[in-house]
Order: sequence, then structure tokens, then C-alpha cells
Amino acid sequence: MPLIMALLAVAAMVLVDQAVKYWAVTALAPVGSIPLIPDILQLTYVENRGAAFGILENHIWLFVLLVPVVVGAIAYALKKNLVQNAWGRVSLLVICAGAIGNGIDRVTHRYVVDMIEVLFVRYPVFNIADIYVVVGVVLFAVYYLFQHKDNVKTEDK
Repeated sequence: MPLIMALLAVAAMVLVDQAVKYWAVTALAPVGSIPLIPDILQLTYVENRGAAFGILENHIWLFVLLVPVVVGAIAYALKKNLVQNAWGRVSLLVICAGAIGNGIDRVTHRYVVDMIEVLFVRYPVFNIADIYVVVGVVLFAVYYLFQHKDNVKTEDK
């Protein structure tokens, strides 16, 4: 994937995440929750000041510093062709978009805006950027376990 396409893909994903969060702040926050599928799925406005499951609450600086580290590591891996196929590269771009999306929230709001609540599993409320990170990590794990070859030479480009 050419660099400009990769950057546009990440930007588009971040834009979707931020648009949904903007809607959540302006329209969902005043009402709190909107049921979508009774007893299964609803939209609930939450301000998450920690990481997944609220761990490390109020350690915003740690997460703000982590975003450039993650983005930098992904950029390095892509530039050095450490990822051998499109499946692996796309997975890293999706992770990158999720990190940036939640990073923007932490810098601008000092918390992450969450809004998707799955009621029947009692899972914490999450957002689009969280979906990007989880899907990206799963895709990368599949790539690494089943497609990555350890002995392939990489080229600098």
C-alpha cells in the first residue's frame, strides 16, 4: 500500500472515530443512554479516565506518551518492511488509528469518550477507536501466527 493511501486510511478511520465521539458529547451526553436493542445493546455516554476496564485511572500522561511510541513503532515496522503482507500492514494501520483516536481524546478532553455498551456480557462501555485496536490486534495475531515468516530478508525502502 503506498504511503499516501496508508495515511489517508488512518486519517479516515480517525475521522470516523472522532465524528462519533463528537456526536456522543453533543447529543448522547445530555440524555445519558439510548437503547438500541433491548437488553442487548445501547449507547451510553461515559468519560473514561483510564485504560481498558478503567485500569490506571487518572494516569493520563502515561497514555498520552504511549501514543507516539505506538505510532512510531508501527511507522518503523512499515518503513523497514518488517511486516510481509497487506494483511499484516492493514492490521497495524487499524491499531494506529485506534491509538490516535483515543490519544486525541486524552489530549483534548483529558478522558476518552466511550459510548457503546453491550448489556448481556457486562463488558465495559467502549468506542470506535477501541474496536480498531482490538480488531487490529486480532488481525495482527492471525497474520503473525499463520503468515509471518521469520527467515524472510527485509529491504529498506
